[in-house]
Amino acid sequence: MSKYQGVDYYNLDDLLSEDEILVRNTVREFVDDNVLPVIERHYEAGTFSMELIPKMAGIGLFGPTLPQRYGCAELNNVAYGLMMQELERGDSGVRSFASVQSGLVMYPIFTFGTEQQKDQWLPKLASGEKIGCFGLTEPDFGSNPGGMITRAERKDGGFVLNGAKMWITNGTIADVAVVWAKLEGEIRGFLVEKGTKGFSAPEMKGKHSLRASVTSELVFQDCVIPETNLLPASGGLKSPLMCLTQARYGIAWGALGSAMACYDTALSYAKSRIQFGKPIAGFQMTQEKLVHMLTEITKGQLLCLQLGRLKDQGKAKFNQVSMAKRNNVYHALEIARMAREILGANGILNEYPVMRHAANLESVKTYEGTHEMHTLIIGEDITGIGAFV
Repeated sequence: MSKYQGVDYYNLDDLLSEDEILVRNTVREFVDDNVLPVIERHYEAGTFSMELIPKMAGIGLFGPTLPQRYGCAELNNVAYGLMMQELERGDSGVRSFASVQSGLVMYPIFTFGTEQQKDQWLPKLASGEKIGCFGLTEPDFGSNPGGMITRAERKDGGFVLNGAKMWITNGTIADVAVVWAKLEGEIRGFLVEKGTKGFSAPEMKGKHSLRASVTSELVFQDCVIPETNLLPASGGLKSPLMCLTQARYGIAWGALGSAMACYDTALSYAKSRIQFGKPIAGFQMTQEKLVHMLTEITKGQLLCLQLGRLKDQGKAKFNQVSMAKRNNVYHALEIARMAREILGANGILNEYPVMRHAANLESVKTYEGTHEMHTLIIGEDITGIGAFV
């Protein structure tokens, strides 16, 4: 099989800096050498490849936009996006690990934490010595996080947490959880460390999607944490939503990676699969599928590149992130299904990545804001009328 060259029909590499291309190619090579050889085995076993963590840290995949003083790479947002794109070409679960560590754990500690909290956690999270998770979604509150039931009450020198979180990536293997709870009626962020009495994180089993990723519950039963574990600058629903905007940005790029993997596989297969005396790539209906796939990938690349430039200029709005996440995941899933059609029965085999990407993208379409919720976010922005309730 020929080496993966990427998908770039509009010469978008011309719009990238040498450093951005270097970062992209480094992660591309990492995926080829470290993720693709093991991912099907882990997917079938329902396990996350823990040996990837120090290797991912070694090429700066954790908190890459944060300052170097914390052991981070201090890259721009386009470079970060390209990292997520290449990781998800490997698997959505691997990209999810990096997204959570970076956008949902390191970002809130950096943004809402004290200097002591930053110095304690960020270097260890950047090096992969410590793993984090993000606890917002609850069993009964996903799209409506403001309805959360988890509560924090002040107690001598600290807080007592009670409640539960669900669908938490990395929860069972995490050393620290960034947990959102209502304190005196206001949503605040707390750091809950592994081993804290009253805190447990059982793994959720039985998934048909994101199988090479750890998904957990977080349970708090009279869980006592010290005053120093409050993220002091957090306050209100805006705080966790700021974190989600970071993660959704990475997902928008990541979905392109899945789409590219499926398109590249389908194109290669169509050129070599002979039916009725010629490659199926020579039939009009197959060409229509391939053209549609490539067009949607190219449009998604343009969305992400401009969004990344806006983000680097401090001009990106969360509504724009919603558009990129909504569009790119929707079309990535569509592309995965089309690729499966081109591969026919072979499309369901683990010899090819297509069915795994298709199953993963079903989850990616739902998490970090469903397709419908992002539709309403954009709808409210353009009409000025909220349609959530």
